[in-house]
Amino acid sequence: MTTPEAEQSRPEERLEQAVRAAEQALIEFEIAVETFRVEVENFSRLHHQKLGPMYTRLDELDAQIAEARAARTGDPEDLRQAQEARARVLPMPGVEELFHGWMDGNGLFPEAVAMLTEQPVRPPERVRPSEEARKLYRELARKAHPDLAQQDAERARREEFITRVNAAYARGDEAALRELAEEWAAGPPPAERRPTPSEELYARLEWLAERKELLTLVARNLEDSAIGSMLKMAPDDPDRLLDEIAEQLLADVAKKEAELAELVG
Repeated sequence: MTTPEAEQSRPEERLEQAVRAAEQALIEFEIAVETFRVEVENFSRLHHQKLGPMYTRLDELDAQIAEARAARTGDPEDLRQAQEARARVLPMPGVEELFHGWMDGNGLFPEAVAMLTEQPVRPPERVRPSEEARKLYRELARKAHPDLAQQDAERARREEFITRVNAAYARGDEAALRELAEEWAAGPPPAERRPTPSEELYARLEWLAERKELLTLVARNLEDSAIGSMLKMAPDDPDRLLDEIAEQLLADVAKKEAELAELVG
């Protein structure tokens, strides 16, 4: 005979099973998406290394052909097209001046990249906190030290708080230390009502569904990208595809070189 307790536990057990199944499915999907992303990046790198010089040569030939045609005809439209073709080959002028040392015509400087990725470019300036800042820091460190916690949740709260205290002290920010002292004196925020196990499971399912939608969008963007589309043409032998593209580009180079020779000859 089924007890009332068993009847009540069954929906929650089914919900737990659904969550576990969704988690496993999401993990497999993430692995597939990440695998394809790495393949796209590797193929893009190979594509650039092997075919980049050929594309550059084709752009240069296009500029030379347009310039030769413009020199022959003197037509204003031909001159305009020659200027545009040459501009596609030359790096952007004036970029370094506009961005004040952040980038040149070929892209960001290493220092700018490091700054944008939050990596230190040079040693930070030495900060000497004031006597009041030192006093506030010592008081906060004594009161909020994580080792004074009796429970894991309280230890985590203290560790997060001390991290902010250390950061403010490292900056010598006396005002921030005063604000942190007031925050600690006010005590922890009142505990919120904890969700029921069923509510937590439903929230977990919603998060998994949102994550799945995000990964689906990432996968679609990868597949629709130029490199991704090329990779899908020969997923089992991308090297062969690169060789075929290289042959076609070499043929295009030969054709344009012949056209240029005819124009200047």
